[in-house]
Amino acid sequence: MRVLLHYDTDHKATDYEDTDYEDTDYEDTDREDTDREEPDLDIVSCSEQDDARFAELLPETEVIWHVLRPLTAADMDRAPKLRLIQKLGTGVNTIDLDAAAERGIAVANMPGRNAQAVAETSLLLMLAALRKVVAFDARTRRGEGWPADRALVGGELAGRTVGLLGGGEIATLLRGMLEAIGAKVAYTSRRPRPGDPSWMELDDLLRASDIVSVHVPLTDETHHLLDARRLALLPRDAIVVNTARGAVIDEAALVAALTTGRLGGAGLDVFETEPVDAGNPLLKLDNVVVMPHVAWLTHETWDRYFAVAAENCRRLARGEELLHRVR
Repeated sequence: MRVLLHYDTDHKATDYEDTDYEDTDYEDTDREDTDREEPDLDIVSCSEQDDARFAELLPETEVIWHVLRPLTAADMDRAPKLRLIQKLGTGVNTIDLDAAAERGIAVANMPGRNAQAVAETSLLLMLAALRKVVAFDARTRRGEGWPADRALVGGELAGRTVGLLGGGEIATLLRGMLEAIGAKVAYTSRRPRPGDPSWMELDDLLRASDIVSVHVPLTDETHHLLDARRLALLPRDAIVVNTARGAVIDEAALVAALTTGRLGGAGLDVFETEPVDAGNPLLKLDNVVVMPHVAWLTHETWDRYFAVAAENCRRLARGEELLHRVR
C-alpha cells in the first residue's frame, strides 16, 4: 500500500519503514516497538512546501498521512487510487470533507493523541507570558541584566483564575496541571454539565478569567469566537493563550487589545494565516510569546500518531472499520 507522508519535516519515510505496530486496542494504548518490519506499507515523504513533488506522487497514492497543508478537491482528482486521508492530529478543517465524500475517500483523525503535548505547551505559554519571558530574553541577550522597570515584574499562576474554552481531553489534562500549581480553573463547553460548578457560560467565564486558554476546533460557529466584544470582557491585564486554531480569535482585535495595554499578554502557537507572516504585528510585541503551530510536536506524539495511522492502513487493507473515522 502506497502511503504519502505529507509534512514539512526532517522525519523521513525511512524513520517509520522499519517499525512495526502491534495489533492492539489503539483507543487506550500507545505504540509498542518490536523487531518485526511493516512489510505492506510503502511510505514516501513529501514536504508540504513542495507542490511539484506532491503532484507527482499523487497518482499512485492510496493513503495520505496529512498534517496541515489544505487538501482540496483538485488534489483528490489527481489521486485516482486514494482511499484514505488520515489526519495526523485532530482538526480536519484543512481537508475538503465534502469532496472526499463525493469521491468515496474515507477521512479519519486521531483525537487525544497529541493531548499531553498540547496541554503542556499551553501551560508553558501561560507561564512564559506571565513571567514576561520574551522581554527578559531580549534584555539578557543585549547584556542589560537586572531590570529597573517595574513593568517587567512577572506574575504567578497560583491564585489566578484560568478559563478554559473547551472541555475535551486537552482541557482536562491542562486543568489537572493548573490545579496542582494552585490555580482556580473554570471552563465552558458547547453543552452545559449539570452539577459541575466549574462550568460557566462563555461571557461569564471571560469576565472571571485572569487567563483564558483556547481548546476548541475551528468551525463556522467558533470562527472569531473571541472578537473585540468578548476580549473586552476579560479583566484588565488578562492573558490569552491559543494552541487550537488561530481564527478562533480575531487577530486584529487581539492586536488592538494588546497594543493599548488592555490585555497583559498572549501566548500563541497558532495564527489566522500560517505560516505566520513576518510582518504580522503580533510578532513585534514583547508581551506576546509565539510558536509556529508546534504545540503537538514531540517524539512521543509522533509515536502515537504513527501507531494509529499504521493500524488504520491495516484495517483499510482488510476492509475493517477504521479508527476515528470522520467521513
